Amino acid sequence: MLEMTRETFEELVSQALDRIPPELTRVMDNVAVFVEDEPPADDPDLLGLYEGTPLTDRGEWYAGVLPDRVSIYMGPTLRHCETPEDVVHEVSVTVIHEIAHHFGINDDRLHELGWG
Repeated sequence: MLEMTRETFEELVSQALDRIPPELTRVMDNVAVFVEDEPPADDPDLLGLYEGTPLTDRGEWYAGVLPDRVSIYMGPTLRHCETPEDVVHEVSVTVIHEIAHHFGINDDRLHELGWG
């Protein structure tokens, strides 16, 4: 398994978020991004997870709710990658993939676009 400090990994997540175009970050609403050590036990290879209500599904009822949550999992990412450059790439893909769910883009479409 590749070694990397949590601080370095969190910086990679931050850099990936910074690559999202400003016109998209301006419309992101009520979403928080977290780095977690490990995913849920029932899916140990999961690299990231979006939990919440996509922007496309929100209606007038959407008020006073906790933020959507994007989790990026450090452990499986480092186990999956062979080089630090692989980690940079995988973190970018995972962050974009999970943020895309916030915009209502499903897994099938993300795979078609190369962000699977």
